[in-house]
Amino acid sequence: MKNYEITPKVDEVQEFIEIANDFGNRLDLVREAISNSFDADATEIWIDFSVVEDHGESVLKITLADNGRGMDEQGLQSFFDLGNSPRRGDTSKIGEKGHGTKIYFKSQKVVVETSNNSVRHIAEMDQPMRTLRDRKITKVQVSSSPETDGIGTTVTIYGYNQSRRDQFTHDNIRDYIKWFTRAGSIQWIFSSTPEEPVQVYLKGLDRNDPETLDARHDFGKRSPSVSDLFDEYSVKAPDHYCSRVIREGNLKRHPEIAYQAVFSIEGSQVKYDYNTMLRRQGYQAPRGAYKVQDRYGLWLCKDFIPIQRKNEWLPTLKTEWTRLHAFINCQEFQLTANRGSVENTPSEILDDLREEVIEIYNDIIASDDWDNLQWLESEASAYRTVEKEERDFERRRQRLNQANIVQYEKFTLIEPQRESGVFALFLQLSILNPDLFPFQVLDYDTHEGIDVIVKGDHTTPIVNAKLFYVEFKHQLEPEFNHSFDNLHSVVCWDTQVKHDEIVECLGGTQRTMKIVSPESSNDYTRFFLEDPRKSHRIEVFVLKHYLPEKLQIQFAPRTDKDTV
Repeated sequence: MKNYEITPKVDEVQEFIEIANDFGNRLDLVREAISNSFDADATEIWIDFSVVEDHGESVLKITLADNGRGMDEQGLQSFFDLGNSPRRGDTSKIGEKGHGTKIYFKSQKVVVETSNNSVRHIAEMDQPMRTLRDRKITKVQVSSSPETDGIGTTVTIYGYNQSRRDQFTHDNIRDYIKWFTRAGSIQWIFSSTPEEPVQVYLKGLDRNDPETLDARHDFGKRSPSVSDLFDEYSVKAPDHYCSRVIREGNLKRHPEIAYQAVFSIEGSQVKYDYNTMLRRQGYQAPRGAYKVQDRYGLWLCKDFIPIQRKNEWLPTLKTEWTRLHAFINCQEFQLTANRGSVENTPSEILDDLREEVIEIYNDIIASDDWDNLQWLESEASAYRTVEKEERDFERRRQRLNQANIVQYEKFTLIEPQRESGVFALFLQLSILNPDLFPFQVLDYDTHEGIDVIVKGDHTTPIVNAKLFYVEFKHQLEPEFNHSFDNLHSVVCWDTQVKHDEIVECLGGTQRTMKIVSPESSNDYTRFFLEDPRKSHRIEVFVLKHYLPEKLQIQFAPRTDKDTV
């Protein structure tokens, strides 16, 4: 027998590569830089994106600087190490894994300048990712010198992510900072954790001068009373509504674990007022813009930084959670290496937090604030309905005076303006002249799908008859939004399709329009949709031509003498 011992080893090179590539969002570089600056107690942070020329090549240059506590030799070593964080166990700091700065390795060159205890260190790392791909650990060249008044750290990165730079527009970076970094923290909203006086100076690639940002997440401004809101904005009042619920507590089954939650209920205009990245009608949104449903709802946070959206924790429909601008922070969340998920957290803690979320949400919808919003929406809806009916009435009154009519069998027929009008005219004509169309209607439903179920004659019992469907259109166009299968006929007022032109159905099948001239004075112009592979020709009854030829009636404008 042979007994021996195995000591597990780590493929250091591969781990560096895996961790660096684990950060899927290129903007995560900004998050990691800001986290390091906060952990260094900086009060000012500079973030600058530019493009420089290097041997005739355009290279992306990113400068990340702060006035915080600089690094000594040990700190500089940890900066470049993997998994070696001097802050591990310090709950007041964000960095704990020693992974974040490895995202800088996806570049051509990294230069770190830092000052600590009157010593200035300059560290340079060339082609870190290329070196790792060659299965070697990247070497960092460091020079140190005395310095009397130096402060802070500056990290300069060249050729990050092969200089791909489409994401680094100013608005896109600012939005990311405000939503997913410590400089967009929700901490200021809680009275027990006062706001930190930190400012960020940001300049994206498409901007010449930096913009000063406060290190806080933006929320909507609370609205006045609902009655004042309705008086000021009328039907748009719900869009301007904003209320906020703040809750701090401890988990029921884990009372040693605290959480902080803020649920802001915001109308669409409230969001538009502070979030310029939201797409909406009539607004030219910046590149990288998104819709409300793509960003809003419930976010889980650690260090008061949003980590993962969890709308499935909300017992509601999408139409409800898009009103919410909600966050719940818990320092017991266990994050994945790239800080993209909380799924490493024990399930019993996640279950506890989910129950707290449900309780907060249920309290909100049972509150006066929610009742006020519901009242506001019902009032606005009723007001909109009244306004719409008034507009519709006026529009139809004007259209009525301009409508074409004809007298037939002592009845006034009105030229249709839409599909429903075509069917109404068809019904009138079918009653006045039952043999006018070669089919009999058995069922009609315009809610969805096909319009009318018919049989091909007036005598065969329904149980024995072959059934078809007939589609009604105001205008028959080359794109037919139904199948040709089992289609008996089409009834329309007019058509844009000419002789020998193609009409394609929903399933992609094509038929050719054939227009056949009358063979006698008693005949009429016939329109058919033909497929040489099919025996059935689908007849199209174009009423604009069919009625004058078949019934000798001609629609004409109403006159001032017409009473109907």
